[in-house]
Amino acid sequence: MSETKPKGWRDNIVLFGALAANLGIAVAKFVAAGFTGSSSMLTEGVHSLVDSGNQVLLLYGQKRARRPADPAHPFGYGRELYFWAFVVAILIFAIGAGVSIYEGYLHVVTPEPLADPLVNYIVLGIAALMEGASWTIAMREFDARRGDLGWWQAIHESKDPAGFIVLFEDSAALIGLVVAAIGVWCSHHFDDARLDGYASIVIGVLLAAVAIVLARESKGLLIGERADPAVIARARAIILGHREVRYVNHVRTIHSAPDMVFVAISADFDDALDMGSAEALIETIETELRAALPQLSSIYIRPEKQAAAVTFPPVG
Repeated sequence: MSETKPKGWRDNIVLFGALAANLGIAVAKFVAAGFTGSSSMLTEGVHSLVDSGNQVLLLYGQKRARRPADPAHPFGYGRELYFWAFVVAILIFAIGAGVSIYEGYLHVVTPEPLADPLVNYIVLGIAALMEGASWTIAMREFDARRGDLGWWQAIHESKDPAGFIVLFEDSAALIGLVVAAIGVWCSHHFDDARLDGYASIVIGVLLAAVAIVLARESKGLLIGERADPAVIARARAIILGHREVRYVNHVRTIHSAPDMVFVAISADFDDALDMGSAEALIETIETELRAALPQLSSIYIRPEKQAAAVTFPPVG
């Protein structure tokens, strides 16, 4: 059993870049909110602080997922990353969205007069530049991995949550900055401090929507998702390349980590094969599968008559 391949800081540049940006932005936003009393700036600070914690959790999840298999977890700890990705989605919903909506509600019910908004605009501009840099890094990394897939399909098919979570967070952050700027401007232009509170509520709703999408994608990974159809098709072709294999009943896969796949294969072998020949054939097939598809960390091949095999209709 191989363990998940270790990642250096260069492989985690998306997470480290987002973490550095969010920590700096959070401090600036809290300082600006303290000087100006802006509700939307305060919620934006909470948003950046939650995002920073999320990057730390994802880095921690990656470290935990790299632990080698042991008797208690014979298939490794790779899926622990998916657990922490789900925790991140819950935190975005509970803390990011919850605090933003609550803080906005308080400023709508009991509005506070705002000070000079210049500090807010300066901080929002700096934050936009830093978030934009983080978003660009995340977008380039994701675009390089998605290949010919569409954006939404690539997110749905991705087995590495760290990349698309940062992309979603940065996208929500950039939209939130625009909403916060509009809220600050409107509250001064119309001389109504409640408008800044409404902007906070809008930011909270945006974060809640992002959290729901991320929770849905993380849930699928946590439960267990199949490998890429191209991997399954390649494995099937390799098996059928042996004339002693009459039929491949099924090739069932599940990701135990972003780059580790467990595969269970049922195949109908030629009845003329004796036990020794069948064992030698299985070993040969396993060797070929590992050479062609190194992500297959565990391979199980079961000789089984086609009539007796339980199959499922193809996905999609």
